[in-house]
Amino acid sequence: MSATLFEPYRLRSVTAPNRVWMAPMCQYCAEPAGEAAGVAHDWHFAHYAARAAGGTGLILQEATAVSPEGRISPYDLGLWNDTQLRALRRITGFLKEQGTVPGIQLGHAGRKASTGRLWEGGGPVGPGEHGWRPVAPSPLAFGPGHQVPRELTPAEIRTVVGDFAAAARRALAAGYEVVEIHGAHGYLIGEFLSPRSNRRTDAYGGSFENRTRFALEVVDAVREVWPAGLPLFFRVSATDWLGAEGWTADDTVRLAGLLKDHGVDLLDVSSGGLAPDARIETGPGYQVPFAARVRAEAGLATAAVGLITEPVQAEKVLAGGEADAVLLGRELLRDPYWARRAARELGAAIRTPGQYARA
Repeated sequence: MSATLFEPYRLRSVTAPNRVWMAPMCQYCAEPAGEAAGVAHDWHFAHYAARAAGGTGLILQEATAVSPEGRISPYDLGLWNDTQLRALRRITGFLKEQGTVPGIQLGHAGRKASTGRLWEGGGPVGPGEHGWRPVAPSPLAFGPGHQVPRELTPAEIRTVVGDFAAAARRALAAGYEVVEIHGAHGYLIGEFLSPRSNRRTDAYGGSFENRTRFALEVVDAVREVWPAGLPLFFRVSATDWLGAEGWTADDTVRLAGLLKDHGVDLLDVSSGGLAPDARIETGPGYQVPFAARVRAEAGLATAAVGLITEPVQAEKVLAGGEADAVLLGRELLRDPYWARRAARELGAAIRTPGQYARA
C-alpha cells in the first residue's frame, strides 16, 4: 500500500524520510539565569531523541530565543551564545543518526515575553522571578494584566534583525539542517505584521508593505548566512481571527508570495495567538484550508498543523494536495511513536532502529 505520508520529501539538498514532522513546542525547563541560562540539558535530549527513534521525519526544535529578552519565559532555550550552541550538538547528532532531519525554530517573543511556565499559570513575571520588561512594535500590552512593552526604536529593530542572523549562524554550527523563523502566534514578527498590534507611523507601520518590512528583513538576514543548500521555513498565523482589524488569510497569501521571492522554501501555516479576545473556530484540521490556499495561490510549499491526530486524516491532507507535510504538536507529546503507529495503520514501510526490530 502506498502512503503519501511516508514518501520522502526533498527541499534544496535536504530530504526528510517521510512527511510526519514535529511542530515546535516549548518545554519551559532550561535554567532561567546564570551561565546555564537557555542551555539544553538531559530533558531536551531525551524529549527529541524519543521522537526521532519513533520515526518522525523532521523535528523542529521548540522556539529558541535569539536574545535573552526574546524568550517567552525565563525557562526557554536560547541561541545567543556558544555555550548554548555546544549543548545542542548532542541533540542534532543523535537525530541524524536516526535518519531524522534536525530543524530549529528561531524566535523573539516581543510583548508576550517574560511570562511564567504554563503549568504554573503562565502569567507575566517580574524581576523577582527572573522577568524583564518586554519590547514590541508599539507600546500596547498583549492583554489585561500584561506589561506595557517598550516600543523598539529603528536602531533596536536593526539589532534584532542581526540577532536572528547570529542565531542562524550558530544553528548551522550546531548541526541543524532546517531553520524556521517564528512569525506566528502574536510574537514579535507577528506583532509587526498585524495592524491590531502595530500602530507605528514610521517605515515599519501603517501599510502592508511597511508592516511586512521587519519580517522580510529578518528573512533576508537569515538567508544571507544560511547556506543555499539548506531550506528555510517561516511560521505564520494565517489569521488573527479578528476580521479586518487584524492580519487576515488574504494578507497571508500575499506575504507568502513575498517570502518565496526572498528565499523561503516552506510556510508552516498556523493561526491565532495575537489577542486573548480572538474567537477561534477550532475543529479537526481546522487550519488545513489556510495551508491549502497558500499552496494553491502562492505556489509555496506548506506544512499543515492543528488538530491533525489520526493517520488516515493526515494521509488525506497530503494525498489531496492540501499540504506537503503535516506538523504534529500535542499528538507527538502524547505518543512519541505516532509515526510508527501510522505506518502500520497505512501499510507503509518505515525505518526501524535495529534495537527495536524484534518488536
